[in-house]
Amino acid sequence: MPETVPEPEPEPEPGTDRRTGGLPAVLAVTTGVFAIVTTEILPVGLLGPIGATFRISDGTTGLMMTVPGLVAAVAAPVVTVATRRADRRTMLCALLLLLALADLLNAVAPAYSAVLLARVALGLVIGAFWSIGSGLAPRLVPAERQARANTVIFTAVPLGSVLGVPAGVLLGSLAGWRAAFAAMAVLTLLALAALLATLPPLPPPATTTGLGVLRGLLTGRGTLAGLAVTFLIVLAHFGAYTYVTPFLTEVTRVGPGTIGALLLGYGAAGLLGNLLGGARAARALRPTFASAAVLLAAATLLLPVLGTDRPGATALLLVWGAAYGAVPVCSLSWFLAAAPHAPEAAGVLFTSSFQATIGIAALAGGGVVDRTSPGTVLVLAGLTALLAAGTALLTAPAPATARR
Repeated sequence: MPETVPEPEPEPEPGTDRRTGGLPAVLAVTTGVFAIVTTEILPVGLLGPIGATFRISDGTTGLMMTVPGLVAAVAAPVVTVATRRADRRTMLCALLLLLALADLLNAVAPAYSAVLLARVALGLVIGAFWSIGSGLAPRLVPAERQARANTVIFTAVPLGSVLGVPAGVLLGSLAGWRAAFAAMAVLTLLALAALLATLPPLPPPATTTGLGVLRGLLTGRGTLAGLAVTFLIVLAHFGAYTYVTPFLTEVTRVGPGTIGALLLGYGAAGLLGNLLGGARAARALRPTFASAAVLLAAATLLLPVLGTDRPGATALLLVWGAAYGAVPVCSLSWFLAAAPHAPEAAGVLFTSSFQATIGIAALAGGGVVDRTSPGTVLVLAGLTALLAAGTALLTAPAPATARR
């Protein structure tokens, strides 16, 4: 019998090489995402100490959330298209190395301008890593395990709140906020080592992410609906969550230790919401997304009324965390359902829209906080979340036609 001639596409069959690929690779990607998410949202728990160091307002400190979000929105399509011929393993490893350098710059920044420069680098990492990494599950595990692999990868989002932010707040209270970013640099280097050890070579997919593919997706009804729902729910969440620490300090009147504990509970609820939402979104995407938006609206609208003491704030933060935990996986599932033929391109749109809205939300929320109060931000967020729920129920993902 003659030898079997390999296909021209060098991409390995998903999950066939257990030395590189499979569950170890999924966990390595998850660790990388955890490092990115934690670095991104760490300022939420350290807003006060960072602002005090550089003598700036809460709204100005909130630019640490705005800058990477806006940069990531641009980086997602630009970097992905520019590197569409590059091996994905090489790209992911290079991005984590850049993240470690950004964390180190945060840790030693002599001025706030240096902090913002580090956040620009973080934005590049977020945009490119999410765009490439969010569609990797089919290349790492067999088809029957892909949904579970996606859920595992997305557990990194709430885990950043469960472990990352509370640990950062604790470390910041003991050794200063700079130590928290130094610790993130070490964690990022460990994630890089895990990727090098477990990821197989990942040549570009057969359908590369060109500008024509992205333009084609933007003409699809399902994609446009996904953009609308994602914009509204992320605007609601991050417009309020970025400034939850000032609310807990000024209104609930709790100290840094209690804030860390409350954010830990929020993150734990988010992990549960991610697991339940990820499983349900595969069967009933619209009602799952809408339910998450309604719960988020309820929590943010009621916090100014019932969150004036610790029990009320705790209960509502748990509801908020569970609701938001389902949002990222629902959003990505929406984009993938609208473009099943181009998962990486769908990941680009997901990342770009998500991160752009984070930046806009943090900027808008900062303007409201500096001019009014954290409670006003929460009310506006709740109303926006209700709009997101209505949009999710009235629209549905529909396959989009991509043009090369």
